[in-house]
Amino acid sequence: MNEEEKSEVNENEATETNEATETNEATEAKETTEPEKQAEDGADTAEEIKDEDSKIAEELKAVKDQLLRTMAEYDNFRKRSQREKDALRADIITNVTSKFLPVMDNLERALAAECSDENYKSGVKMIFDSFCETLKSLGVEEIKSDGETFSPNYHQAVQKVPGGESGKIVQTFAKGYKIGDKVIRFAIVAVAE
Repeated sequence: MNEEEKSEVNENEATETNEATETNEATEAKETTEPEKQAEDGADTAEEIKDEDSKIAEELKAVKDQLLRTMAEYDNFRKRSQREKDALRADIITNVTSKFLPVMDNLERALAAECSDENYKSGVKMIFDSFCETLKSLGVEEIKSDGETFSPNYHQAVQKVPGGESGKIVQTFAKGYKIGDKVIRFAIVAVAE
C-alpha cells in the first residue's frame, strides 16, 4: 500500500469513528429524553388511572346501593303480599263458613231432638262430627261461652238474667265461631245481672 492509500484509509476510519461517536451521542441524547418523556407520560397515565378508579368505585357504590334498595323493596313486597294473601284467605273462609253455620245449628238441633231410630240419630251425629272436623281443619274455632265472662269482642248479649254471678254467661242461644282473632259469628248469649 502506498501512502496515499494509507492516508485515505485513515481518513475513512476517522470519518467512521466520528460518525459512530455522533450516532452514540445522539442515541444517548434520545435515551435521556425518552425516560423523561416516559416519566411524564407515566405521571399522566397514573393520574388517568386514579381518575378512572375513582369513577369506577363511585359507579360500583351506586349500583350496590341500588341493588340493596331493590332487594329491600322486593322483601317488603313479598311480606306485604303474604299478609294480604293470609288476610284474603281468612276473609274467604269467614264468608263461606258464615253461610254454613245455620246448617251446623240445624244439625245440633236434630241431635238434641228426641228420635226413636238410633241409626238415624247416629248418622246425623256422624255428619255433625264430620262438619266439625272440616271447620277445625280450616282453622275455625268455637267461641267458648257457657260459664265464661261476657266479652263484647266475642259475645252478643240478647238477654239479662237476674241472679248468678254478675257478668257471667248463663245461657247460649247460638254458638259463636272465629278464625284466629277474627269473629265469624258472635255467640248469642244471656248474661247474669
